[in-house]
Amino acid sequence: MTGVAAGQHVPVLAVAGGTASGKSTLADALARHHPEAVGLLHLDDFYVPAHDPRRGVRTLSATGAETLDWNHPGSIDAAAVADALDAMTGAGQYRLVVVEGLFALTLEAVRLRADWRVYVDTPDDIRLARKILRKIEILDQDPRISLLNYLASGRERHAAHVAPARRLADLVVDGTADEYTMIAEVLTLIGPVLAAPVTTELPLHAGQFGETA
Repeated sequence: MTGVAAGQHVPVLAVAGGTASGKSTLADALARHHPEAVGLLHLDDFYVPAHDPRRGVRTLSATGAETLDWNHPGSIDAAAVADALDAMTGAGQYRLVVVEGLFALTLEAVRLRADWRVYVDTPDDIRLARKILRKIEILDQDPRISLLNYLASGRERHAAHVAPARRLADLVVDGTADEYTMIAEVLTLIGPVLAAPVTTELPLHAGQFGETA
């Protein structure tokens, strides 16, 4: 299954959720199972430069250093997101463009372009455990910093800028499920856009990592 003719409407699926909720796992799985049909855009690629104090929202890390606030939608370059999304949907290369990130339903640049909106819902304790495991096992970082940052601002930012997007979703999926269960739910939402069957592999759980922000 390949793309559509240039000029035809290419639908957009926006996938949001908290840090380590399973949103990247779901989006990556859709692209992996339908590599010729799905274009994938990660909002993590559109943060403003962390070293530029004139852009984005700044905060103090638990280390005491001023840093970009990665948990605030004001740190995303929304204009660049809009341009990239318009380019992907206008090229005729894909049948579906998937945008995933913390703020996929918060940013108007994405939400107003989305045909379908999905929120990946995962309990806070599971999300935090996944994040800490990732810090230890993949990034080899001291989890104490992440825990302090979570207590200082991460929990509050999620409540203010991510969790409210749940009510904007057309579909809420369980982020503790495996990728096949999540994909099956999404396919009931988007209909025949991705009609080809999902390939059979060992299923990934969101806790097995794919997650970014």
